[in-house]
Amino acid sequence: MRPSYLGKIHLNWCDTCHTPVLGTTCACGSETRPVAITPPGDARPAFRADIDLVNEIFTDHFGAPLIPEGHLAVLNKVPEIDRMEEIVLGGAIVAAIRYLPEKGEWEPLPRPAAARYLVPTKRYVVADDGAVPSIREGSSLLAPGLVEIEDAVRAGDEVFILSKSGECIGVGRAKVDAAEARTMTRGAIVRTRKAAPADASPGPASWDDAVAANRQILDTYEGASLDFIRNVRASHTHLPINVSYSGGKDSLATLLLVLREMGPVPILYADTGLEFPETDANVREVAARYGLDVVRAETGDTFWEHFRKEGPPAVDARWCCSVAKLLPVSKIIAERWGESLSFIGQRKYESLSRKNSPRIWRNRVVGNQISAAPIQHWTALHVWLYIFREGAPYNCLYTEGLDRIGCFMCPSSDRAVLKRIRAAYPDLWKDWEEKLRSWQGEHGLPETWVSDDGWRRRGSGSDEDDSYN
Repeated sequence: MRPSYLGKIHLNWCDTCHTPVLGTTCACGSETRPVAITPPGDARPAFRADIDLVNEIFTDHFGAPLIPEGHLAVLNKVPEIDRMEEIVLGGAIVAAIRYLPEKGEWEPLPRPAAARYLVPTKRYVVADDGAVPSIREGSSLLAPGLVEIEDAVRAGDEVFILSKSGECIGVGRAKVDAAEARTMTRGAIVRTRKAAPADASPGPASWDDAVAANRQILDTYEGASLDFIRNVRASHTHLPINVSYSGGKDSLATLLLVLREMGPVPILYADTGLEFPETDANVREVAARYGLDVVRAETGDTFWEHFRKEGPPAVDARWCCSVAKLLPVSKIIAERWGESLSFIGQRKYESLSRKNSPRIWRNRVVGNQISAAPIQHWTALHVWLYIFREGAPYNCLYTEGLDRIGCFMCPSSDRAVLKRIRAAYPDLWKDWEEKLRSWQGEHGLPETWVSDDGWRRRGSGSDEDDSYN
């Protein structure tokens, strides 16, 4: 899939502080260096569950974890058939992980820089000294240059290529099993994978250190967003104000900004009845922490009535957003205020449609709401560092492996994420699957429509419909 260029890539690294920095100069005074992540470049912190997943994948495949305790890791989701994450450590992309839906498992894709953090005890090969220069330049490891191949290596496996001294000289994909490789006198053993030169600079740090390193940058972004809020308010003084709050990080950052500029305002929560219990808990916690009134736009049975007519929503048929969120929001605004100005956590790095969206607009479904996006130009890392700085109560689902907050069965979720949700919320998923199987039986659909998440897509359209933050 082609990368989407949605804005400038801001990710840099300070080798003095060992932290990500969203500009060319760290608060410590050191010059930073850019990290060449794949666009759109909406990098985010690796939380505990993310780190555990990466380390489980690498330990299973290579016999050693990748991310050490006390080091900051950043993840960058890249375009892929299902899900792929670049892993940044020490200011370099040291690896990626890719989910293989057909196998229901993750695949590690190391880069040579990963050897700064782990020593493989499985799935490695050792090359003769004479082959080292050509392998460094990207040539495949051929049979005459093979000194050793670890027993677990199978054709198609990702492997580290080591010199006889133990130095990592490359990475690649094995062409043959270990047993066959030992009998070969010619032919390729490993096809080396080329990667842009990048050297990681390991060092311990905390997210508090990262907040400090980005102090001036956060102040600048905060100031620009506060100016935006102030100017929008001045242009719409006749309208009552609220913040659209979803229980996600972007709406939380937006709320913090509005509170700083304007003081307490109501939060408008679209309660679809399909939210995670943790999201409902976060709405209550945030309201209690900041003394805010929660105005609930409740869907009731409308979603299920629509389901019975049209079947489940899909990536390319997202009727759910209008039915379960936008129409109830329009209704509650009409009842409560007539019309309102809502500050919404929209960011251009989320999708092409949001990049092309104006910062102030009227949604075609919610005609009685003027929406404004204070954090339109923020990346996910700007948002997270701001939340960390403010000590705000963010949704615990982020620490449990989810990177977006919405309905538990959202068709826009990757299959990798849905697999995780099925395991963590069996009761929720059981009820949803019963509804799917009922529709499947009534319409003569194949088993794979349910078992392989075929319900998520009706055609080949993209996920660019309106959503609601």
